[in-house]
Amino acid sequence: MDKFRAVLDLHLKYHSALSYGLVTLLTAGGERLFSTTVFQCPCSATWNAAYGLVFLLVPALALFLLGYVLSARTWRLLTGCCARGARTGCGSGLRGALVCAQLSATAAVAPLTWVAVALLGGSFYECAASGSAFLARRLCAGRDPDCEVQLPLVPCHQAKESNVQDLLKELKAQSQVLGWILIAAVTILLLIFTSVTRCLSPISFMQLKFWKIYLEQEQQILKSQATEHATQLAKENIKCFFERSHPKEYNTPSVKDWQQISSLYTFNPKDQYYSMLHKYVNRKEKSQSIRSSEGDVVVPVLGFVDSPGINTSAEL
Repeated sequence: MDKFRAVLDLHLKYHSALSYGLVTLLTAGGERLFSTTVFQCPCSATWNAAYGLVFLLVPALALFLLGYVLSARTWRLLTGCCARGARTGCGSGLRGALVCAQLSATAAVAPLTWVAVALLGGSFYECAASGSAFLARRLCAGRDPDCEVQLPLVPCHQAKESNVQDLLKELKAQSQVLGWILIAAVTILLLIFTSVTRCLSPISFMQLKFWKIYLEQEQQILKSQATEHATQLAKENIKCFFERSHPKEYNTPSVKDWQQISSLYTFNPKDQYYSMLHKYVNRKEKSQSIRSSEGDVVVPVLGFVDSPGINTSAEL
């Protein structure tokens, strides 16, 4: 039991890192599977470029969009924002742009992994580059006169001239260099972004740790209480249905109440609230809206407030 608890604590502590690591491994494995079992370069001057680019970029685009779909923060931002009578649109001004930028950065992990691993493998780039007329002119400068014609056959090892077939090594080298450049660029940008957001954070390191603990507990208790309340309400309604009686009155939050605690979190240095629910129960007047007030800002380092571990698109 102690070992299981230790594993659970480790998962909760490093949930984000483990999630990104799992996504990276699955994406890299999927790319290797595609390149070895599905991908077959047509070795045609007409199709090589399009075929190679489709395998390189279309799965990356699909993974990018999937990252949006699987993010709880996406649905917090979009759900109900276009409904008739909604007070606020789907994000407003700089605040909405910042949230979308954070969502895009998170969703870009899997597609960038796909492109980087694909470039290191070289198969997709070799096929696409061998069908490019621009690259063909550069690669074939000073070589056999039929080099440009035979270049599309290089990925299939069908080039008649050996010096033309040797260009496959050059294409693979170019692909791998681009792959490492992409990895280095993403790593540097991630380091800079993380350093800047932490440097500008109005919250201290220890308070951030406490904040995350609070959110885990709040979500667990909210799910437990919501399940209990929903169970009691369902039992009462079913009982009244069969007994043909009137149900007891249950104090269930209104549509407006749910809307307010479901909105995106904004930080206000004047009031220290750890979630929208915390902010809602501490409002001064019952009719007061907590969605936006003077001094509210979106703090990048607090993006985890809108997407706690158990609050996924498949759960509460």
